[in-house]
Amino acid sequence: MAIKKIAVLTTGGDAPGMNPAIRGVVRYALSNKLEVMGVFRGWFGLINEELKVMNHRSVSGIISQGGTILKTARCAEFQTEEGQNRAFETIKKYGIDGLVVIGGNGSFAAAHKFGNKYNVPCVGIAASIDNDVNGIDYTIGADTAINTALSAIDNIRDTATSMERIFVVEVMGRDCGFIALAVALAGGCEDVIIPERPFDLEEVCHDIVHGNIIGKVSWIIILAEGAGHADDIAKKINEITTLETRAITLGHIQRGGRPTAFSRDLALHFAKVAVDLLIKGDKDKAVGLAGGKTVSVDFATAIKKKELNVENFYGLIKTLS
Repeated sequence: MAIKKIAVLTTGGDAPGMNPAIRGVVRYALSNKLEVMGVFRGWFGLINEELKVMNHRSVSGIISQGGTILKTARCAEFQTEEGQNRAFETIKKYGIDGLVVIGGNGSFAAAHKFGNKYNVPCVGIAASIDNDVNGIDYTIGADTAINTALSAIDNIRDTATSMERIFVVEVMGRDCGFIALAVALAGGCEDVIIPERPFDLEEVCHDIVHGNIIGKVSWIIILAEGAGHADDIAKKINEITTLETRAITLGHIQRGGRPTAFSRDLALHFAKVAVDLLIKGDKDKAVGLAGGKTVSVDFATAIKKKELNVENFYGLIKTLS
């Protein structure tokens, strides 16, 4: 069956670069004589018929904007039989032949299940600040989030050195330590605590005290949110070392902001490939960057847990700090 009309939606957590991806999907699809509908608030919008026809003007001026003009929302209802049936009825009502789902592994797991259950062609565009889509080296938004956090770390370093303090800086990463590892390495930080690697706080404190004895007056530890809370870690370090320790949580600033050139470029490349896949009759795949090229991987692969080269990252951080 020839594809005539597609819909695009953003689901899960927002990531800088989603808007360029939406723009790429809409304009490339239109150039291929396809009709495009935008779905608002992800799966929730499919269930409740929150859609509108998209044209060139619909996506004008959004390439530099963070977030997503289509909005995004968690949708527990989509996990139910009734919710999925209503979403499918919306697809039939509006004559939609395929979906482009912009999101991360949770979004792809839902698209994989839904697409196969109702025979709806679904293609994903990998967008996640955590960069945790399996089989893909880089997702939209990860570079922007890292640079946003790094800018904050550089500022914190100035104060840490001037005030001779220890800082525990909490970054995003509930299940994945990618942001923490990348920021710790690029920021010249002394240590990193992530969910994927056990850490010994006594050992960390020993290193801090030893460094203090030989004249090292500041120390920055990056903490992924899934591995603990900055306030708790800072308190324990202060108790063990008696050295002044402060906690900072960067929070949701890492999700927002103008996407970097790299995030925008990835979004536009991924958008073209995603639309091409649907036009060719392909489905159940996620588009991302791997080996320096834009590739597609099966959803079944993309939703598996991604293994980071943690020890390589960690070894460099400890060697170069």
